[in-house]
Order: sequence, then structure tokens, then C-alpha cells
Amino acid sequence: MGSTAAEQAAIWQRLAAMPTPSLQALFAADPGRVEAMTLRLAIAGDEVAPTTMLIDWSKTHLHADTLAAFEDLAEACDFAAARAALFDGGIVNVTEDRAATHSAMRGSGTPAQVEEAEALLARMGMLVEAIHEGALGEVKHLIHIGIGGSALGPALAIDALTRDLALVDVHVVSNIDGLALEQAFAACDPATTLIAIASKTFTTIETMTNAASALKWLSDHGVADPGGRVIALTAAPEKAVEWGVDETRVLPFPASVGGRYSLWSSIGFPVALAVGMEEFTAMLAGAKAVDDHFRTAEGRANGPLMAAFADQYYARLRGCQTRAVFAYDERLKLLPDYLQQLEMESNGKGVLADGSAVSGPTAPVTWGGVGTDAQHAVFQLLHQGTHLIPVDFIASIAPGNALDPAHHRNLLMNCLAQGAALMAGKAAEDPARSYPGDRPSTTFLVDDLDAAMFGALIAFHEHRTFANAVLMGINPFDQFGVELGKAMAKAIDSGEEAFDPSTTALMIAAGLR
Repeated sequence: MGSTAAEQAAIWQRLAAMPTPSLQALFAADPGRVEAMTLRLAIAGDEVAPTTMLIDWSKTHLHADTLAAFEDLAEACDFAAARAALFDGGIVNVTEDRAATHSAMRGSGTPAQVEEAEALLARMGMLVEAIHEGALGEVKHLIHIGIGGSALGPALAIDALTRDLALVDVHVVSNIDGLALEQAFAACDPATTLIAIASKTFTTIETMTNAASALKWLSDHGVADPGGRVIALTAAPEKAVEWGVDETRVLPFPASVGGRYSLWSSIGFPVALAVGMEEFTAMLAGAKAVDDHFRTAEGRANGPLMAAFADQYYARLRGCQTRAVFAYDERLKLLPDYLQQLEMESNGKGVLADGSAVSGPTAPVTWGGVGTDAQHAVFQLLHQGTHLIPVDFIASIAPGNALDPAHHRNLLMNCLAQGAALMAGKAAEDPARSYPGDRPSTTFLVDDLDAAMFGALIAFHEHRTFANAVLMGINPFDQFGVELGKAMAKAIDSGEEAFDPSTTALMIAAGLR
């Protein structure tokens, strides 16, 4: 068990009382700061030629004293026990009395969990191989229908990993706005299109409404057996069979795998179909490399925990309400969207795991974009605005294109220059041209953005999210905050509930009354 709340509060008071030297002062005081604040993780390859992820926290305001205090906080929060419970199948989702077994899907869990995961992924692999070999006829397109974690992860992975080649053209549709589905229809030939329905419960209204419209589209365009073109990805296989999906085309995943953590399960089917099982397996292996690191490294040597120290420092001690993520790689342009759900749905809570009120801020607002586009849009605020916003930069040393190397050289120069400029600032007699500097950033620099490294990046942020939750004492695996709005939408549809005057007037104006 961890220490008492009073003991944890005392550590926070100790942290709050520490001086806050500028970044420039921290570098001046410690010639070895870069080495001390940089971590290099081997993700793939071998000892002679590993593919690595370098993470540089030296441009944050963390220093030896704050790190020592955060390590004490992790011990007081019983981080080691919480981490063990995560990997050992313990009840870490206390409000729903569940384990969280997403790591087992990539080989990190109890033997029984890993064995189940391997069997489920083998089933998916056989179906993927059968489709590629033509068992379901000619398949050129897949319309993947889901929402939230059932869509954001696959969309990000497919966009990141299919820039060179896609074995099957995949369109991910999440929005219930019919325009989204119509766009997918316009890009696909119904005669060569499969439909994947991704829903943990197989009851999600947006997903099931879109699924029904997709089947109607197939039927209206002469497909004799629309139901035979459907693959179900779900933790409720019996519901999928009841809905009409052939049981041989139902790919289950455990109920203990949460939606926003489900990319590694059968929710990753569209990724495997697009890139092949070999690449999908490499993605799992990259994620497992981070699992192994997170499971064994201690204190500040643990990358996701170190990232959580920085997150907690800026959110709780410096009052930063947002955190920005900028990928200097077109292949990761959807990463900020993915991280928004991962971090804000997991840690955007107002109560502790025991139901009592939190004593400080929890998840900041995660936002961002892709470099260098963002430099010409939002970086004005980062450099000269009144908000202090910690920034993550992510870049790959190897380019993702075959054009003139000047493209990638300029991309990397801009990425590194932005971090340097945020820290250094620049004084000027004209206030409008003066930069205050002392603005923090962390840089993730990977050797190459292949499938293994992509998996490693996502797993790193999953564990970072979990580490933050442990330090805050909250449950990152439920998401009851999304339910009230859904319930009220159903109430509007039924017409059985009275609403406030504003909502009632809007319903009338929208033709809903």
C-alpha cells in the first residue's frame, strides 16, 4: 500500500517550495545536464545496430532536487505495486472491477493473458491472410466503421504506415454525419469492398447507424450478400452474431482491453489488412520493447514515468492547463488527435480512484499539430503569448520521402530550432519583437519511423498516461464522462424529458420538436 494522503501532500508542498531556476541557469549550473536528462531506448534491431528512440528532457525545468522529490512521490503512491498490477492482471480499473490487459495483446502480461492474446491474434492473422489470398473474392477496399478508440488508433496507424504501399485501401469512418460515410462510398467500388464494424459492445449508436447505412449501400449497388462482406471487431461476439455477422468473421478481443488502448487487438484488423501481418507484428514488437523498459526501469530512468514527472510538474506546480504536441513528420499528423483521447479521456477526471475529490489539476488539455505548418499558425502564442505551455517535439532522423534531402534537412532544422528558440528567447528594444524565452520543451528523436518505432511511440504514451494516473491517484481506465451527453441525446429523441429553455428553443429551431 502507498503512504497516506498527508504524506503525499507533504511531498507536493516540498516540491512547491523549491526554487524555479530558468532553463538557461540550469544549463549553466550543470555541464552534464544534457546527458543526465536524456534517455535512449533500443526498440528494434540488435546490439550492434539498434533502432533507438532518444528523449531529451533537458529543456524542461526538472532538475536533481525536483526529480528526487518526484521519485519519493512515486514511492509514496506505490507506483511499483500499481505497475505490477497492470502487467499481472490485477484490478486496476476499480470502478468497473476489471484488469486492463492491452499490454498482453503484445506479449506483456500473465501467461494466460498472453496465450489468449496470441490465439486471438492468430485468428485475425488467418482471416487477413485469407483475404489477401482471395478467399472472399477480390478485395480492394475496406470501410472501417468505429468511433473513439475504435477509429482513432487505426486511422493514425494506417496513415503513418501506408505512405509507400497499402495492400488494401482503407477508409476509417467515425462521424455519424452522413457526409463522412458518403466520402468513403465515393472512393470505393462496392463490388470489391469489405466493411469492418468495430465496437466493443456492438451497440454504439454512431457505429451501428453507420454500419446499417453501409450494408444498404452494398445492397443498393448490387452486392448479393452484403452481410457476407462484413467483419466484426468486438468484445461482444454474441451481439455481432445476433446482428447478422457470420461467426467465422467475428474477431473478438477481451473486455479488459479498453477502447483507447485497443489498437493491438482485433481493432487493429484494418491496419493488418493494409500493411500485412508481418508489419503488424513488428508494431506489436516495438510496443513490447517499451513494455519491457517500463516494467523494469526505476525512477527517473523509466521513460514514461520521467515524462509523467514533467507532466505533473507543469500541470500542478506551474499551472499549465495545456500540453502541446508537434510531430515534425507528415506520417504522424493524426498523433495529436489520438493523444487527445488517450490522455484526456483517461485522466480527465475530478475524483480519485476511491471516489473522493481530487486535490489539484488532473489531465491538461492535449493539443498540437504537424511541423512546419504549425509554426505559421500557433507558434506565435507559444513564443510570445501569456500562456506557459510545455511542448513535445517528435521527429525522425530518417526521412519518410525520397525527394531531395533538402526537404528533410529543413524539417529537422526547424524542429530543433523551435525548441532552442523557446528556451533562449531574444530581447529587443521593441517589445513586439522581444521573446521572453525560458519556455519548456521535450524532444523525441527516433532513428526511423517504421512499424516497430510507431508501436513504441504509442506504447510509450500509454504508459505515460498510466504513470500520470498513479501519481494523481485516479483511475485512467473508465470514461463515464462520455455517457451523460449520450443519454440526453436519447432523451431528445424520445421526447419524454423536459429540457432547459435554451435547449428546448434550439430543438425547435433545429426541427427536433
